[in-house]
Amino acid sequence: MAMSRLIGRIGFLQRQGEDGQTLGASLGQIGSLLVWLFGLVALLNLFALSEVLTPIQGMLQQILGYLPNVIGAAFVLFMGFVIAKIARELTQTALSTAGADRWAAQFVSAADRVADQADGRPEELAARGQHVAERTRANQTGNGRSLKISSLLGNLVYGVILVVIAIAALQILGISSISEPAQAMLGMILDVIPLVLAACILLAIGSVIARFAGDLLDSTLAGLGTDRALAQMGIEPTGQSPSTIITRVAQIAIMLFFGVMATRMLGFPEITAILNQILALGGRVLFGGLVIAAGVFIANMLARVISDNTGATVIRFATMALFVAMGLTYMGIADSIINLAFGAIVVGAAAAAAIAFGLGGRDAAARSLSNMQSNARRVGSISPATRAAPATRARRKQPRDRSCGCHTHCARGRRSRAQPRSRRSRWRSSRTARGGVTGSPPPPRTCGPFRATLRYLVALPDFSG
Repeated sequence: MAMSRLIGRIGFLQRQGEDGQTLGASLGQIGSLLVWLFGLVALLNLFALSEVLTPIQGMLQQILGYLPNVIGAAFVLFMGFVIAKIARELTQTALSTAGADRWAAQFVSAADRVADQADGRPEELAARGQHVAERTRANQTGNGRSLKISSLLGNLVYGVILVVIAIAALQILGISSISEPAQAMLGMILDVIPLVLAACILLAIGSVIARFAGDLLDSTLAGLGTDRALAQMGIEPTGQSPSTIITRVAQIAIMLFFGVMATRMLGFPEITAILNQILALGGRVLFGGLVIAAGVFIANMLARVISDNTGATVIRFATMALFVAMGLTYMGIADSIINLAFGAIVVGAAAAAAIAFGLGGRDAAARSLSNMQSNARRVGSISPATRAAPATRARRKQPRDRSCGCHTHCARGRRSRAQPRSRRSRWRSSRTARGGVTGSPPPPRTCGPFRATLRYLVALPDFSG
């Protein structure tokens, strides 16, 4: 009772437990029981009851041998609790002084604005206030105060210090079955903490760069008149301007790049591979979208150049289809389907052109074939002597045969050189041998321009002389 009263005077030990007793009363009761135990041991030793005294003495020796470890572990836990509490207060005060809570609030408000801009349709303006209110209520704690980044980091430091102190206390107690796995886990956590901090710093830097680059790109595109140019091209998305969409895409690409760097630093190969694939696919999709946008621009330009409405429409949609196929192919989306569809369109267009020419150009084709056949017949009806006339005319400067007045290379000239008798002499001798039949002799064979004139002459002088 005296010990209980003495301990009860300490203000720290006046806290009540679940059973309604204070901590001082519990410690006083434990002390009184220990006094009774030691008194019983002394009494048993006085009566020399060794059979009963030996187990009790062994138990007391083990308890007293283990008691310093328990006291040391309790002291370490107490000091660790005090140090953790001081570190938490110090962390919260330092972060609040540095303005971390204000930066976190600005970041959350910027994220809320981005989310609100994403829901820019008029029919969702009424529900936007409800979403903001729900997010505000979700960011509130039970006592009405908003969650702060300083409190979050302070509690994190407090928990880490308590875990370290608890593992140290278990090592003092000598409970290896619990302390060794806990120590290994703590070592892994302490090894990962610098990497996590570095990854968070990288993401924060990426967020700042993305925000700065987004504002700069948005103002630059607005100054260059990108929205107006895309509106003239017929590319005008609803809800947001094209420059805002391009800015968001650039910011997402920057954050993905820094996310890949952060995952590499953390040593997560699976997540790094996934982010690399997303980044590569995003690049292909972005370039494919640029190809499609260029195709739309070229199609509209060609449609303005052509005056015919039907032809302009056909050229416009054909050009757009071509560039859409090119863009989707570069994106890697259904390559086989796109190739098959494009080939089917080309083959179908060729077949349609062939059928149209065959059905609509039958008369023209028939006339062309008839003209070709007529020319072939006319060429085939020309005699060989007529076809050889140009070669004869090409050699007019050769010496003439005076017997017939033609060139020396003609058949008449060759016969006159081989046989001096003329055709007329042979005709006279043959007629005389047949009985003196008289008649007009045949005209001599000639060539060249004299053939038509000499053909109708009845009698000619003897050219053989």
